[in-house]
Amino acid sequence: MKIHEYQAKEILRKYGVPVPAGEMATTIEEADAAAKQLFSAGNAVVVVKAQIHAGGRGKGGGVKLAKSMEQAADYSKAILGMQLVTHQTGPQGQKVHRLLIEAGSAIARELYLGLVLDRASSQVVFMASQAGGMEIEEVAHENPDAIYKEYVDPAIGFQPYQARRLAFKLGLEPAQIGEAVRFMMGLYKAFIETDSSLMEINPFITTKDGKLAALDCKINFDDNALFRHKDLKELRDLSEEDPLEVEASKHALNYIKLDGNIACMVNGAGLAMATMDIIQYAGGSPANFLDVGGGANQEQIENAFGILLSDKNVKAIFINIFGGILRVDVLATAVVAAAKKLNVKLPIVLRLEGTNVEEGRKIIELSGLKFQVGATMKEAADLVVTAAKGVK
Repeated sequence: MKIHEYQAKEILRKYGVPVPAGEMATTIEEADAAAKQLFSAGNAVVVVKAQIHAGGRGKGGGVKLAKSMEQAADYSKAILGMQLVTHQTGPQGQKVHRLLIEAGSAIARELYLGLVLDRASSQVVFMASQAGGMEIEEVAHENPDAIYKEYVDPAIGFQPYQARRLAFKLGLEPAQIGEAVRFMMGLYKAFIETDSSLMEINPFITTKDGKLAALDCKINFDDNALFRHKDLKELRDLSEEDPLEVEASKHALNYIKLDGNIACMVNGAGLAMATMDIIQYAGGSPANFLDVGGGANQEQIENAFGILLSDKNVKAIFINIFGGILRVDVLATAVVAAAKKLNVKLPIVLRLEGTNVEEGRKIIELSGLKFQVGATMKEAADLVVTAAKGVK
């Protein structure tokens, strides 16, 4: 689960990590009041920042520096409600519903800090770089040696000596080392205690008076751990998510919308990836990733069909099932019932293998519906691509 920058900074404040003063606003009146308060407190610059779940906001015009109330008001009016396009939103952009009105900072240096789970080592890795304010993926690609790493032993956690080592590699002043250690220890504690999957401070800044602060913050949480954090679940902003993905999550379905026209229903994430690949190989384009899981019942299959059919780009449906926990005959019965109940008119191609596969194929054959069944994944993929091309 992703959250907004202003929400991430509120979490950091609770762990003693310094962040600039600021207020979230959903209306022009709230934005003006927040800016007025910051200027009255002696800030020479106020920053108006769009709050969307995407990076590159500054390049897209979603971050502006105001040196007067008039400028702040103009920027708030321009940004709130705009369709902000960045390299992460795609060409359709994302509508801005919230602003962060924040005190400006006298930046001396822009650095980078990040925590993520390294699956190769099964450890949390704490990363730092002097190349702050840039896309860290570009830095990693062009100059991997510019990223310093400390791997965290899960038995003892992140240690102060590791934080000091990163602080020295960042070239911080001697007087800043102690504060940097406290900063990093606070970040690690926040990462662990909130069950985060990603925490990035980019940029992590030093100011001209020698202070340290998180100028921007991105936090993603592990969805599987949210049952432990009811307070964090309340931070979810559904307006930032695809409506079909939101609907799928209500029914315990794993769904991700894509740009193609062939809907995929599978049981298992690995099979979903293989299915999307073979559709591409056959000359088609998948419209989604939808994993019904190993314990799907008729109600979930119906919900899955409903979500697939809600995508107006879909021209055909490919059901690719390997029966293990989910028996093929059970799946076939649910598919037939759902297709009849929802009066599905689109072509449906199935590839069935696994437990009780012959019984499943018999149920499909006797259903009276115009299903096509492929003997192999490749044959089924060829059938569904051809079927999609025939639908106008």
